[in-house]
Amino acid sequence: LDYVIEATPLGTGGGVLLALEKLSPVRPFLLLNGDTYFSVRLDEIEEFARRNESDWCFSLFRTSETSRYLGMGISSEGRVTELKSSQDGAECLANGGVYWIRPQALQALCAADGKLGPGAAASLENDLFPRAFESGQRMFGIEFPGSFIDIGIPGDYHRAASVLKA
Repeated sequence: LDYVIEATPLGTGGGVLLALEKLSPVRPFLLLNGDTYFSVRLDEIEEFARRNESDWCFSLFRTSETSRYLGMGISSEGRVTELKSSQDGAECLANGGVYWIRPQALQALCAADGKLGPGAAASLENDLFPRAFESGQRMFGIEFPGSFIDIGIPGDYHRAASVLKA
């Protein structure tokens, strides 16, 4: 484990960009959301990402809470075909907050946009993912059936103890 300290809040993407200074420029890394628990087999996400030569590989879970989570359209091979937020309530695959990332993908985003880089504020969901998708980076997702909980709202925070115990 390694840490970077934000002097001012940089957002979910800004923290990752700040970490670029400490990462190997060629060795893929795992990024985990700090406010979620998702039962993901890390060896499976890595193997899937490598097999598909992914730049980004997302852990996915099924949900009908489409207004709360970033939904993803996924091809039969696991390639991300769209990033979507929806209000319709239909079940979808959603981003579970466990990522396998090639640092070269982040470096390419920074090189293409002079505003991005270590110390820049950014959102993963609203800035980095859409730019990576639009630029044609190889984005894949793999569904995991395990327990998922996002403690970002009080009800789920209180429910976490029973989910983790199970």
